Amino acid sequence: MLVGSDFQKRILGYGLMTAEILYRIPDHPKFLQSFLWQTEDLAPHFPELNKFLAFWEKEIEARIHTVRVAHQDLLEPVDYRYAKGEICVH
Repeated sequence: MLVGSDFQKRILGYGLMTAEILYRIPDHPKFLQSFLWQTEDLAPHFPELNKFLAFWEKEIEARIHTVRVAHQDLLEPVDYRYAKGEICVH
């Protein structure tokens, strides 16, 4: 299924995910460098993050040391309420 709009992604459980990737490059193996990456992803399996890390391992020479992940709370259907009535704003 193609997920297009942000609203559709939210209903499916997608939320903002931030990953901090600590890595070492071959030229300077004693230094840890940091890369911050954000996308909308589906917790707890994080398919987008896993695709990105697989790409990194395959295409980038830098070796990953640590990955820290933060994900916003999932938006569930119970978070929605329908209002009865009409509101007029002048």
